[in-house]
Amino acid sequence: MEESMSQASYTPDEFDNPPAGPVGVHRGPRSVGARLAPYLVVLLVAAVCGLVVWAVTGNAFRSASPAASQTTSVASGAVSTSEAASSPAASQSPSSASSLAAQSSSAAASESASSTASATASASASASASASAASTVNKSSEILVINGVGRNGYGAQNVSKLKKAGYSNASADNPKNRSTLPDESTVWYQNETDKATAEDVAKQLGIDNVAQSPSVSAPVVAVLMK
Repeated sequence: MEESMSQASYTPDEFDNPPAGPVGVHRGPRSVGARLAPYLVVLLVAAVCGLVVWAVTGNAFRSASPAASQTTSVASGAVSTSEAASSPAASQSPSSASSLAAQSSSAAASESASSTASATASASASASASASAASTVNKSSEILVINGVGRNGYGAQNVSKLKKAGYSNASADNPKNRSTLPDESTVWYQNETDKATAEDVAKQLGIDNVAQSPSVSAPVVAVLMK
């Protein structure tokens, strides 16, 4: 009762009829877009920062790559030039050494071959001269026919055979010492140069034995024992 009286004693104002619902600092529920807006802003800012960083880093990398490539190319060129400069000298040096060695070997071989050829030619000439001298029949040489049989006229008979064969300097004789006579008919000769003549005399007289005897009294001596 007192409360009603106190209220009635005041003049009614705007506070005596408050609106329905919350008033003042109380706010109504926000929309979904309003709630997501801060996150979208953060994502957008992060994306922009990432793009900026990527652009700066990419430019720096591209700037560094040509320089590195150029440095590598220059270094490679220097190495190639150095190798090219040293390679001819290295290859030329063994080639020069090989060429000099080959020339020396060739000269030595040529000199050795010339010496060998000269020695061979000299030996061949000497052998040919000796063979020629030994193989020549000298029908003007002195031929002595010894009658060891003891039959009269037997020596002269064989001398006639030799003269018919061209031996103009043939003569007959009797043995001075029969103990020195051979057992069979033999033709003796003094030197090798008389060998061919002795062999031909033996052929003319039908004698098989031919031997060298430097002590005989004529270049060729035919001893008749039969």
